[in-house]
Amino acid sequence: MVIGPNEAIVADDYHTAGEPFRIVDLGPMKGNTVLDRRSWAMTNLDDHRRFLIHEPRGHADMYGGMVVPPDNSELGTGDVGVVFFHKDGFSTACGHGTIAIATWAIDTGRIPAPDDGEVTVIVDVPSGRLPTVAHMVDGRVTSVRFTNVEAFVSARELMVDTSLGPVTAHISFGGAFYASVAVDDLPVSCRPNDVDHLITLGREVKTVLSGHPSVVHPSDDRLSGLYGTILHEDVQSPPEEAGLYQRNVTIFADGQVDRSPCGSGTCARLALLHDDGRLDVGDPFHHEGVAGGTFEARIEAVTDMGIIPSVKGSSHRHATTTFTLDPHDPVGLGFLFR
Repeated sequence: MVIGPNEAIVADDYHTAGEPFRIVDLGPMKGNTVLDRRSWAMTNLDDHRRFLIHEPRGHADMYGGMVVPPDNSELGTGDVGVVFFHKDGFSTACGHGTIAIATWAIDTGRIPAPDDGEVTVIVDVPSGRLPTVAHMVDGRVTSVRFTNVEAFVSARELMVDTSLGPVTAHISFGGAFYASVAVDDLPVSCRPNDVDHLITLGREVKTVLSGHPSVVHPSDDRLSGLYGTILHEDVQSPPEEAGLYQRNVTIFADGQVDRSPCGSGTCARLALLHDDGRLDVGDPFHHEGVAGGTFEARIEAVTDMGIIPSVKGSSHRHATTTFTLDPHDPVGLGFLFR
């Protein structure tokens, strides 16, 4: 489906802990579920994805969501559905985007909310149904906690040779598959100054493990594949924060840097930390991203296969923009330098 010269796309831009999320409604998509609609969008809306992500309208680390109807299942109908997209394609899960879309649904009046108190927003994403609870203060959303699909560990102790030496990776699922690598003993830190080195490290790990059998989803192959590498380190918890505290940089897709602590990645980390015996049900986990924002997470329940995780964060709207494509513009759908 090609973008027409007179087509106008209105986007609401949010960020969650510094990570962008561009929200658009492009109209109907074929399919009975959000996962079906993701498959349809991959075939039919890739030009729209490029148009919204590429420079000069976006950048190599841009992220977004296409609003779609929610699933209508035996569990009932959700409140809003969303198909996630980024510079390299369409993802199966996005925690920071889930927080943003729930906030947007209330900000735009799609979901009525009290001035103070809590309101539930059911968000359907490609990986499944995510109940969210928004906390309201003086008529605005101050935070959103989403309960994710089941997270589980799929592989342990995988050795990978990298430019920084051999590292040990563990693979877990939190709506998408991630390889977790501790950098505490490496000559890098999860800080902005080391981002270029972390991009290289994340890409090296993903290249080696992308074909590993542990990244095959047990029930739906559309959820298979290694989405990213979570590079993490233990840090001293601030005095006001009880519980385990870690800092991370998540490198996903092809070298894309998550500015936030990564919501689905945080869920994947919870599965590993529970498997390590470092976190139990209800224990607070504070996960700091490279831009300084923090998600508060916890394990809600233990399952036969893994855990049910939840993550809390805040999202803020910073722009509403109307995009058009000038048919005489030689840049066309745009460009990327990385």
